[in-house]
Amino acid sequence: MDRSVRKHFLDHNPGWVFILPSLGLVALLGLPLLALALRGIGRNFLSYVLSPPALSALKLSLLTSTVSALIALATGTPLAYVLARWKFRGKTALELLIDLPVVLPPSVAGLALLIAFGREGVFGVWLNSAGIALPFTTAAVVVAQTFVSAPLLIRSAHLGFAGIDRELEEAATAEGANDWQVYRFIMFPLAGRAVLAGLILAWSRALGEFGATLMFAGNLQGTTQTMPLLIYLGFENGLGAAMALSVMLVVVSVGLLAAMRRLERRSGVATGGR
Repeated sequence: MDRSVRKHFLDHNPGWVFILPSLGLVALLGLPLLALALRGIGRNFLSYVLSPPALSALKLSLLTSTVSALIALATGTPLAYVLARWKFRGKTALELLIDLPVVLPPSVAGLALLIAFGREGVFGVWLNSAGIALPFTTAAVVVAQTFVSAPLLIRSAHLGFAGIDRELEEAATAEGANDWQVYRFIMFPLAGRAVLAGLILAWSRALGEFGATLMFAGNLQGTTQTMPLLIYLGFENGLGAAMALSVMLVVVSVGLLAAMRRLERRSGVATGGR
């Protein structure tokens, strides 16, 4: 296309600069899911998704991902507040440590957990002496999911806390509020949408966790076999089962994400749309 013609087109149709690349990415994200739905919903779809192993794995996935998300919320939100509002030595190194699980390959994360908390691991020996055995238990699933998902909540909450005007904090302190009161009644409500968005990300990441769970918790039906692990097993036994179970997990994920997004929007209205 001639340069003058291209310039004339862009000057008179500036929206295409945004629409064309956006459509390309939307197609990349949407077409595989569409293909999965078209192929996965077949004659045996209900028999696959309503089978006892599938329902057991779904129940376990929902339970463990919810617990891990709540653990991330309870422990990660205060940590995000500290990182956003406090100044201390080693802060940069701590932020790097927190972000590292996000970029680690799942197999590396699982191996690290196994070496640390395995029965013969660096810290697993101490746990064994206390009568605590983590590997290949449901608790190991929660630990693996929390390890890979908590950084997402911390990063989102960190941005929320960092974006709050310090004058509000200083004014509350001048009025006699202590650190807990400032956090409880001012900082957390104002950063609520960012925290909720982080919770959604953490929950979603935990629900889809595979590699670290497989290495650290194993694939024991009813104990550690989550939906991603059952899908992997189904893929080995037959593509039809894997596709049907994948569609089931996508539907559940979409439904729960939609519910949490709706809650997030309501939270935005309640807090003045911050």
